[in-house]
Amino acid sequence: MTKKKHSHGHALAMVVMLFYFLAFLLLAQKEQDRLGYILAVAVPVIIYLGTNLLPHFFPADRLLLSLTNFLCALGVLLLYDTNPVYARHQVFAYGIGVVCMIVCIYLVRLIHSWKKPVLVLMFLSVLLLAAPLVQGQEINGAKNWLTIAGFSFQPSEMVKISLIIILAYYMSSHRFVPWLIFAVVCLGILLLQKDLGTALLYYATCLLLWWASSGNFLLTLLGIAGGCGAAVFGYMNYAHVRRRVAIWLNPWSDYENAGYQLINGLMAIASGGLWGVGLGLGAPTSIPVYESDFIFAVLCEQFGLIFGCCVLLMYVALIWRGATIATGARHRIHGLISMGATALLGLQTFVIIGGVLKLIPLTGVTLPFISYGGTSLISGMCLVGLLQGVESLNEENIQEDTRLAMLGR
Repeated sequence: MTKKKHSHGHALAMVVMLFYFLAFLLLAQKEQDRLGYILAVAVPVIIYLGTNLLPHFFPADRLLLSLTNFLCALGVLLLYDTNPVYARHQVFAYGIGVVCMIVCIYLVRLIHSWKKPVLVLMFLSVLLLAAPLVQGQEINGAKNWLTIAGFSFQPSEMVKISLIIILAYYMSSHRFVPWLIFAVVCLGILLLQKDLGTALLYYATCLLLWWASSGNFLLTLLGIAGGCGAAVFGYMNYAHVRRRVAIWLNPWSDYENAGYQLINGLMAIASGGLWGVGLGLGAPTSIPVYESDFIFAVLCEQFGLIFGCCVLLMYVALIWRGATIATGARHRIHGLISMGATALLGLQTFVIIGGVLKLIPLTGVTLPFISYGGTSLISGMCLVGLLQGVESLNEENIQEDTRLAMLGR
């Protein structure tokens, strides 16, 4: 069964590599741009290294790797089509993300006692998360960006990884107070930064992990009620939140200003139809912040709603694999780590696509793996690394059980 799963993953990776080679080659021929030819080779090479080479060092889920690499490369392709500078930055972050994914795989596999690392992570995470309050810059109403040596990044993206590890460690040992204090401090900092989208992801992830670890329905229900109360508080106290809710209800009321982004995003999706206008065509750059918040609208315009639904199914498959890995874990901490990583990726995907499709008010989060943003892409790859680390341990446990069963016979 494992060999069959790996062969399917290998075949999928080869198809993905061919797809991106031809897509980048097409754009390079159209624009006569040397970068396009470089990406036509570089992106498939990264996919090969990230999908086919890793399983030679430890058991890995090739299907999960293939899905992740397809989504990452899709982001590079869409960005190259609209702005080659963005694509250059993104492919660089993509390469770093593969390295960070490997680091996280070994992190899960090699660290047996998490006590001291978790204490250090808690201290560094709070410092890093709070840094934008002192030296950060405000973008779209939220002061959550930090610039060091000309390089801008969001600390909250990096803290996602430590959040999952810290929650999993304390919840697995049934220690309620430490993780609750850490979560409250993080949420308080995010509220001060007015980064309500990330605060929502942090809060929902904590709640889902608490439910998974304890099964306490009453406290989970109280947590949901508390989240609803926090949403009302944010609406009453932050003008940009009230503006987003108003635009969600009626974007045409302020078409030329606040509603312009949402309306143009919906028009781009509609203009793409079922099959899309074609790669390199359409007017994706007419959508404000198309490269991050509305990259899904760009995708649907160029490739069509059917392809957009296929991408959504890829996210569903990724989440399903993550949940399967979590249920197959032998140790509580590994199960909670993989469940937390899966929940965070799933929630973030739902929040941003729901906002683009006008199902919920739009929040300033990125579409995992596809949206422009180095720290967002790297943090997403790290979450996949945590999943792969747990999966490699699961595979080794299965192989050991099989070996012992054979010896018993």
